[in-house]
Amino acid sequence: MTVATQHFRTYVERNLDALGADPGREAVRHHGRHLTAGGLRDLVYRMARALRAQGVSRGQTVTLLSGNLPETIAARYAANLIGCPVNHLYNKLSAEVQATIIRDIETHALIVDPAYAGRAAELADRVPVKAVLTLGLAEVGTDLLELAAGESAEPFLGDARPEDICTIRHTGGTTGHPKAICTSFEQGPGFDDVIPGWDGPVRYMLCTTLAHAGGLLADYALRNGGTVRLMDDFDPAAALATIERERITHTFLLPPLLYQLMDHPDAARTDTSSLTHLWYGGCQSSPARIAEAVRRFGPVLQQFYGQNEAGGISLLSAEDHDPERPELLRTAGKVLDGVEVAIRDEDGRDVPNGELGEICVRSSSIMQGYWKQPELTAEVLRDGWLHTGDIGHLDDEGYLTIVDRLKDMIVVVGGHVYTTELEDLLNSHPQVRQSAVFGVADEHRMEQVHAVVVRAAGSEIGEQELRAMVNRERGAMYEPARITFTDALPLTDAGKPDKKLLRRQAEAVVAA
Repeated sequence: MTVATQHFRTYVERNLDALGADPGREAVRHHGRHLTAGGLRDLVYRMARALRAQGVSRGQTVTLLSGNLPETIAARYAANLIGCPVNHLYNKLSAEVQATIIRDIETHALIVDPAYAGRAAELADRVPVKAVLTLGLAEVGTDLLELAAGESAEPFLGDARPEDICTIRHTGGTTGHPKAICTSFEQGPGFDDVIPGWDGPVRYMLCTTLAHAGGLLADYALRNGGTVRLMDDFDPAAALATIERERITHTFLLPPLLYQLMDHPDAARTDTSSLTHLWYGGCQSSPARIAEAVRRFGPVLQQFYGQNEAGGISLLSAEDHDPERPELLRTAGKVLDGVEVAIRDEDGRDVPNGELGEICVRSSSIMQGYWKQPELTAEVLRDGWLHTGDIGHLDDEGYLTIVDRLKDMIVVVGGHVYTTELEDLLNSHPQVRQSAVFGVADEHRMEQVHAVVVRAAGSEIGEQELRAMVNRERGAMYEPARITFTDALPLTDAGKPDKKLLRRQAEAVVAA
């Protein structure tokens, strides 16, 4: 057997092969810029050589602080090609949290979008790193693109080994100490053989951050001969216009962003018929709102359920998105091939179908562990099973339903309140567009149910009417102690409702 046949090929090398197979096709579009597949491939090899010349090598962590640029994709590929673990910071985290992450994972090189040069300088003052490299000319660091321009684009074999850390992702981060989740090159950072639907011409619109699941789907598009349309951020009007103008076929949205898209005044007059796959996930969705989305966009919605720690877990297919079967829209679909799911009680025993318990997962995609936190890793990884912290149940047809996070479940006098169930009920009211439910401790340290509600346009529904509905439908235990109203829920970088912020605001009111 030759050295070449023994070489372990990473996801990057497979993607580079795909780019090289048709170098003249358009691979990435960003504003008025168009990058061919061959141009992106060349840039990756040039960047990888430039990183090596700067002393970056296999096993040294590279952290990205960047927006949705074509060069961001190239930088991730280049760093992974030479065997470096890559972490992509959420841009809207505080400098304190970002600095904590950079320090914890022992960042060797910080690669920066010039738009974040000021934050990069602040971080460099807080945490020493060996190299600050920029994706263009900036007032801080060394221009990586200029360095790469002087390097060869000749292909070479990557340095990564199967067991090396490929990706470091963080969970949490808006409060507390974020956890660093490590996956290996053997596992890959994407959804390989998990998400179908990449045949034919693919025009994938990425309007969420490259640091989240949407960025991994961009890998799929590139590997399957598609074009990735990068947008700087989510704006419903711009997204609708892009879908119509560029005949977008694939996109990914978190549920709150999907609601904004369908509620925008332009939605009714925009041609979205080119869409064949609209994936959503990342946080709980409202069955009532998803049914509206199916009626608006057609049978193109698919829900993906997974975790950074676990990879993909289940998929609710387009065929299962039937507005006449709302019970299916409350589920996260069926467990993926190659994934085992067990629902277990507090003592670790499997429970029968239909009974609630913690969702435990076993598959080849489960994380290696949390970065240098063996005790925390041991808490969630036991005997090959990942304890997800999600509460749910399986039914007799194999559909998985998630009702809450263990840490979000509200313990009240008389039992437990599952936040998702209450949000589903509130969202079912015709004058409610969206809601977020969370627990807040009162002066006696007892948890009280709080809800923040976004009214439908023109609605004047009040707190007492909604509380009465909840009491009638679910009983006094579920009735919120307080309901407040807002024009829009605050969102995290990834596009999830920021319940931590809402909880802090509510706690301040309670304290006052």
